[in-house]
Amino acid sequence: MRIALGELTPDPRTFLGHAAYVQLAIFETVAHAVATAPHPRAKAALSPVATLSLAKYDGLVNELRRAGHDPVDAMAGFTADTDAFRHDVAGADWYESLVTSYVIAGLLDDFFLRLADGLPDGLAERVRALLEAGSGGDVVVAQLLGGIQSDPRLGSRLALWGRRLVGDTLLVARSALEVPADTRPDEARLEPVFTELIAAHTRRMDAIGLTA
Repeated sequence: MRIALGELTPDPRTFLGHAAYVQLAIFETVAHAVATAPHPRAKAALSPVATLSLAKYDGLVNELRRAGHDPVDAMAGFTADTDAFRHDVAGADWYESLVTSYVIAGLLDDFFLRLADGLPDGLAERVRALLEAGSGGDVVVAQLLGGIQSDPRLGSRLALWGRRLVGDTLLVARSALEVPADTRPDEARLEPVFTELIAAHTRRMDAIGLTA
């Protein structure tokens, strides 16, 4: 029998701290793409995308405060690894940075949305509403398609970069699971969960003509 992600959801403070810092990392990735965009039209298009990630971060931080937790303390255990991840997937140029934001926002929003199933009912509903609010992926797709149409060779490079991102991003997801110290989940039972995440990722990459 497969494992449901809700069986491995950490306590609410840990979940919210980790999810919040991940959203902050996504925001910083998109904000970097805004800052380094090659022309004002791209900056204007991408700025609302950064705002969407920041809104998710703010919502998760508000949930921490609502429960009486200090947000900085709750996020502290995840800053070093998440910062290292963001550095590793920064990309060599603006287009790779865009693919990074597209891939990690899609995969990690999907993951934490599913992991929220193990939270208390009221909190789970509020977290789902936050994470289902959208990530502005259509805007990123439009920017990427414009670049690929101008330079078809760009597509091959970005497809390779997208595949490179998946493994590192899934490691971030895997690290968020609450696994009892004296047990290990059967990886064969976990595999279908991650297969579903990858299938959704593949559909997103198909939208820009990049093979996942």
